[in-house]
Amino acid sequence: MTRKIALITGASRGLGKSTALHLAAQGIDIIGTYYSKAEEAQAVVAQIEQLGGRAAMLQLDVSKSATFDGFVGEVGRTLKEVFAQQQFDFLINNAGIGTHASFVETTEEQFDQMVAIHLKGPFFLTQKLLARIVDGGRIINISSGLARFSLPGYAAYASMKGAVEVLTRYQAKELGARGISVNTLAPGAIETDFGGGAVRDNAGINAFVASNTALGRVGLPDDIGGAISTLLADGSKWINGQRIEASGGMFV
Repeated sequence: MTRKIALITGASRGLGKSTALHLAAQGIDIIGTYYSKAEEAQAVVAQIEQLGGRAAMLQLDVSKSATFDGFVGEVGRTLKEVFAQQQFDFLINNAGIGTHASFVETTEEQFDQMVAIHLKGPFFLTQKLLARIVDGGRIINISSGLARFSLPGYAAYASMKGAVEVLTRYQAKELGARGISVNTLAPGAIETDFGGGAVRDNAGINAFVASNTALGRVGLPDDIGGAISTLLADGSKWINGQRIEASGGMFV
């Protein structure tokens, strides 16, 4: 039986790494991308291989859409040489960075960086990868709880995530003819190095999040990796065009 393949952007660390390992544990092979730390990326490949799966890591800067044609060619070569296939099954648009500045203090440079990474990148990368996604495949776009609730300092970042949620519905509508479903997964605050590791390392922020979360704690990467793998499981095929928040009930 042919194994399914997931392409995950930003798979060398944080939520992307957790997602890759959860999917690998379910028998799904991985093509991941990393921005700069090749050694971290190869360590994830080794972990996946220990689980009995296959994986490859490709360098990608999602903010540079001019490189996407070359990247898509590299994906094609990797599919053929590593997996003996021509297409993959799942695309998870996960790669991203945070920026923290009040609305008044946000610069055009910060705003443009958020557009390039969180909106333009997933928009055109998905567009260019469509021919490599199987009919009946699935796409997950990563958003944020900050697109639902508002905390000072995230106006630019959260605006991009709000746009991604609208994009998801349009993709679901337009790609339905190919049987491709598209959903948004919106994490709450998670203990990672995202945003300088503030949620993980700042005790005050950690306690604030925990006290405003129904389940009484801050999220962990495995909470999100598990949620994404569940959303890609066979029993979730009929979920389409939806925003699903995995936040433990933050600010409910």
